[in-house]
Parts: sequence; structure tokens; C-alpha cells
Amino acid sequence: MRVLIADDDRLSARMLEASLKAGGYEVIVAGDGNQAWQVLMTDDRPQIAILDWMMPVMDGLEVCRRVRRSRGPYVYILLLTGNTDPDSVVTGMDAGADDYIRKPFHPAELKARLRSGKRIVELEEKLRRQATYDSLTGILNRGAIMERFSIEMDRAHRDSQSLCIAMVDLDHFKRVNDTCGHSVGDTVLSETASRMTSVLRPYDSIGRYGGEEFIIVFPKCDVAQAFVIADRVRRAISVQPVRTSWDAVTVTASIGIAEVGPLMDSDTVIREADNALFRAKQGGRNRVELPVDQSTGQQHD
Repeated sequence: MRVLIADDDRLSARMLEASLKAGGYEVIVAGDGNQAWQVLMTDDRPQIAILDWMMPVMDGLEVCRRVRRSRGPYVYILLLTGNTDPDSVVTGMDAGADDYIRKPFHPAELKARLRSGKRIVELEEKLRRQATYDSLTGILNRGAIMERFSIEMDRAHRDSQSLCIAMVDLDHFKRVNDTCGHSVGDTVLSETASRMTSVLRPYDSIGRYGGEEFIIVFPKCDVAQAFVIADRVRRAISVQPVRTSWDAVTVTASIGIAEVGPLMDSDTVIREADNALFRAKQGGRNRVELPVDQSTGQQHD
């Protein structure tokens, strides 16, 4: 587990670092509050942070407040303080700290508090996964993919970047459930999600919108690029039948693409993607359709 130490007292920081490394933790050291905040802003930020209360540039309390206002996985925060006033503990907790350690720290006390923090972080991660990922397919659930879409829309508008989405619907999936049973349908959904994920770019996002329908978010991607990736997804789905306990099941998908415009909200974009998906189905299924003013839907195989 990764732990951030933020302390401008070099001796104190070195002692903490040595104690943590002896306990098997991966350690990152920051010399002031601003450096700590920069580390905690990253996507792979440490799960635990030990912050000195008094630091130059930005104190530990302000770092706490900023972390609690930010998005992302939970960070368990320990405040390091030499203040013996009980009221200071309340102040630290109000700022967002989970616990505190008195300076100079005692190794046994530090070990116990880190063990407690580790349990809480692991529980938070388990709950976060349950709330974020679809239990059947392992991809993002509807709420999570819509939140990701909202974040990418904000970024696209702010930085004037291209952004597209694709609505993916498995063709005639009801027949699979009716003919083969829902357990076979579940196998098909899980395998299809895996195939789609395998051909996406590392920074694309995919989520289950409901039933046999999925959403893919393509950041920094115009319509032409989105079409290429979406057709790659379509091919991956249909490349070979899905092996199930019942029999091999042939699967195809229809896909509709929409591009985010400067004044568009998420509902409008999804409606455009839905319209393109409808045209893909009307056009014979197993195809990709672009927005209506750029429609050049194609079917292969």
C-alpha cells in the first residue's frame, strides 16, 4: 500500500519513511503542503497520507480540506502534530482528517494507526467497487459511466477538445434469453463486455447502460476516429460465437455515435446517439451509424 508523508522537518520525515518501509509500505515524501497536494491530485494517488499540521506554502489542514472536496478513491489522512490541546484534534477532524499522531511519534502507535487506516481504505475500496462496477460484466455501471461522461464533457468544453460517445445494443438479445435461458444470456453479456474492452484505447470508458445496452465514451476523439474504434468494437463482438453451457451463440451489435457540441448537454448527446443506434437497427443491424448529418453507416462481415 502506498503512503504519502508530507513534512518539512527532514529528520521527522526520514524517521517516518524508515518506519513505514520497514513495515512493507511504499512511501512517497513531500516537503511541503503544496507538493503533497500535487501528489494527491494524481489519478493513482496514495491510499494513506500522513500530513504534518504546520507546513510552508500550504498547511496540513488545507490539504485535508482540498482532498475531501476532490473526487477519486478515498484517502485515509493522519495528521502529525505536536499540539497537545484537545481542541486541536477537533479542528483537525473537522478539516477532514481521520486520525492524528503526536510528535514525536511512537513506532508502535504509528503501526497501529496505519493498520486501522489500511482496513478502512480496503473497505472503502470494496464499497466503491460495488457502487461503481456492474456485478455481472465487471465494467462501469450506469451511474458510474454517466458520471465519467459528465467529467469528460466538462473537460472537453473547458479545453475545447473533441468528445464522442457510442451507444451499443446487442442484436436480437431477447431471443438468446428466451431460447437459451438467462444464465446463457449472462455469459454472452459478460463475454461481449470483455471483447469490447479489449479493443478500446486505455483512456476510453465503457459502461453498462441497462440490459444489453452499453455506452462507450471516447475522449479526444472526433466522429471519424470514433467510427473507426466503434467498428473495431463491432468486429470484436461478432468475430466468433460465444461459447456457453448451452451452445455456441452468435452475437452481433448495432452501434450509434454522437459527438459533443459546444452547447450540448448530456441528455442531448445521448438522444443523438440513440437516434443513430435506431438507424443502425433500421439499416439491417450489425453496423455503425454516425450522427444524421454525417451518416455513412457501414455493415461488414
